[in-house]
Amino acid sequence: MALSIVTFGYGLSFFVFVLFFLVRKKAINAIADGIVITSFIIHLAAMIIRWYDSYQLGWGHAPLSNFYESLIFFSFAITLAYLFFRYASRLTFLGPFIMPLAFLTLAYASLSPDIDRGIRPLVPALQSNWLTAHVITCFLSYAAFTFSFVVAVLHLIQNRMKTRRLPSPEILDELVHRGIVVGMPLLTMGIITGSVWAHYAWGSYWSWDPKETWSLITWIIYAAFLHVRLIRGWRGRLTSLFSIFGFLSVLFTFFGVNFIISGLHSYL
Repeated sequence: MALSIVTFGYGLSFFVFVLFFLVRKKAINAIADGIVITSFIIHLAAMIIRWYDSYQLGWGHAPLSNFYESLIFFSFAITLAYLFFRYASRLTFLGPFIMPLAFLTLAYASLSPDIDRGIRPLVPALQSNWLTAHVITCFLSYAAFTFSFVVAVLHLIQNRMKTRRLPSPEILDELVHRGIVVGMPLLTMGIITGSVWAHYAWGSYWSWDPKETWSLITWIIYAAFLHVRLIRGWRGRLTSLFSIFGFLSVLFTFFGVNFIISGLHSYL
């Protein structure tokens, strides 16, 4: 029930943000942000309740152990990224473009007939506190990269259209960079905690499992982005395309490995 309210709230915020984008009234933006914040708090409460319920069932684990729970947390992380960058940058254009992603992720988790939504006991390999640290840092990095991807697409659009409803290409270019600067340390921590967890679970820090390999590929892409920007001075269209390419790698790491390539992480 709570997650249904959150899904509705994120969807409603999108329509209110679109209205603000069209008429540019500050009060409308404040209403949309209020809907997001309220829904976000309910979202957090729903995850805490699910965590509590797992203890009531005698299994006691964070709600981060299967595909359904990872989608719920990814939606939460995207919303957290929106709120962080919204208030850190004090820019009001982000809502119509980022919140639909949080809504669609949660709607897919809630409505797809192929997803098991039950609370299940952890398989032995997942029975470690490293799991929580690994999943949280990885998905927070994915959320930061999602922000960078969205702004990169807007940057390419702004370069062509020069609309007054979006910030200048220079501001958008810097925001693309900021998203990756936030995401890279988190992804690095996710890979490190994942390797420690792998040693605990399987006796090896690295086994070239498909998800491990694609996490490393994603890390290399974003590391290359920072290199060419800071050392080579790349700006504008090239770095936006780099960000988009990196996000495609994120999507394959999360979804593609789960559905196309089987491996040690297939139960996630």
